[in-house]
Amino acid sequence: MSTNLLYHAWGVRGYWHRRTDFVEGNIVFSIDPQPEQLRCGNCGADPVMRQGTVTRCFRTLPVGGKPVQLQLDIPRLWCAACGKTRQINLSFADARRSYTHAFERYALELGQHMTIDAVAKHLGVSWDVVKDIQKRHLQRRFKRIRLKQLREIAIDEISVGKGQRYLTVVLDLVSGAVVFIGDGKGAEALTPFWKRLRSSRAKIRAVATDMAPAYLFAVAENLPDAVHVLDRFHVMKLYNEKLSDLRRQIQATAQTVEQKQVIKGTRWLLLKNAENLDDERQEHQRLDDALRLNQPLAAAYYLKEDLRQFWEQASRRNARRFLDGWIARAESSGVAMLIKFAQTLQLHRTGLLAWYSYPISTGPLEGTNNKIKTMQRQAYGYRDQEFFRLKIYAIHEATYALVG
Repeated sequence: MSTNLLYHAWGVRGYWHRRTDFVEGNIVFSIDPQPEQLRCGNCGADPVMRQGTVTRCFRTLPVGGKPVQLQLDIPRLWCAACGKTRQINLSFADARRSYTHAFERYALELGQHMTIDAVAKHLGVSWDVVKDIQKRHLQRRFKRIRLKQLREIAIDEISVGKGQRYLTVVLDLVSGAVVFIGDGKGAEALTPFWKRLRSSRAKIRAVATDMAPAYLFAVAENLPDAVHVLDRFHVMKLYNEKLSDLRRQIQATAQTVEQKQVIKGTRWLLLKNAENLDDERQEHQRLDDALRLNQPLAAAYYLKEDLRQFWEQASRRNARRFLDGWIARAESSGVAMLIKFAQTLQLHRTGLLAWYSYPISTGPLEGTNNKIKTMQRQAYGYRDQEFFRLKIYAIHEATYALVG
C-alpha cells in the first residue's frame, strides 16, 4: 500500500505499510515506523538504542462500513542525550487512547447530526468512548471563556431537573453564546461571574433581566454604570398571572350561575392578544360576553392590551407619557389588582424606560433555555453534570436538530 494513501485516508505520515489482514470483520493494516520516526519521545534527540517494542492497535476511519484498525509495534528507545527510555511519539494518535485523531474528528462530525448512542453504534464502539471524545473536545474549547468583549448580556434562571434544581444562565446578546452557568438561582449563583467579569475588565453597557429583586440588587451593586433593562416579556407574563388570579377570584364570587358559566373557560381568551382571537370559534363573542358581565375584568383586560403598546412608542418621551397615563388609569380603576400593579410599574419605571436606550430583552435567552430543555429531553437527562454544562456552552452553534 502506498504511504500516500495512509496519509490522505487516515492522516498517518512517516510509516510503511507491511501487510493487510481481515480479522472477524475488521480490516487490520500492519504498519512500521520509518527511520526518521525513531527519535527520543522525551527530548526528540536522534542517538537512540532500541529497548524492545509494545504492540498497539488503534481504531481509525472505517472503509465501506467495515471497522479499520492500525496495528504497529511501537519501539521503546533509550536516549543517549537524556538517558531516559521512552516510546516514540505518535503523530496520528494519542498514546493514551485507542483511536486515531482522524477517528476522533469523524466522531465529532457525526455528533453534530446524531445522538451519542447512534454514533457509537455506527462506529462500533461503546457509548462512553464517544461521550469521552465529545467531552474532551468541549473542555479544550470552553476551558476559559473570554469575557472582555461582553457589551450586552441577559440573565435568567432555568429549571433543569426534579426537586426545583436551577441553573442561572448569562447570555451574550451580541454573539448569542452562553458565557456563564451558575448553580441555583438568585444573587449567590452569580457571585463567580461578577469576580471573573471584574478581572476581565469588560465594559458592560446594558443588562436585561426580569424584575426579581435579587437581580435588581446584584446588577446595581456589580454593574453600576450599565443600563438595566427590565424584560418586556416578563412584565407581560407577570400581568397575565395577576389577570388570571383576578378572573379566578371573580368566578368564585359570581352571584349567578349564568355569570359563572360565562366567565368559566375564558382564561386563555383573556391572555390571548386581541388580534389572535379566532372568529370561527366565536372567541371574540365569548370574550365580549364575559367582559360585559364584569366591569373589573373588562378594565383589567383592556389595560392589558394598552400596556402592550408601551414598547411600541416613537420615543422615550412618548413612552414616559404613555406610562404615566397608564398608571393613572390603573390607579383610578378602583380594582385592587390594577392599583397594585400600577405601583409595581411606578417602582420600576427607570428599568422599563431603559428599553428606549437599549431595546434588548431576555427573549434570546428564553430561546436558549428552550434549546437546553430540548437537548436534555432528547438525551433523557445527563448524569455527568460537567458534560451537561459543556454542552450548554456550545448550544448556540446548534443550528441543526438538537441531539443528546
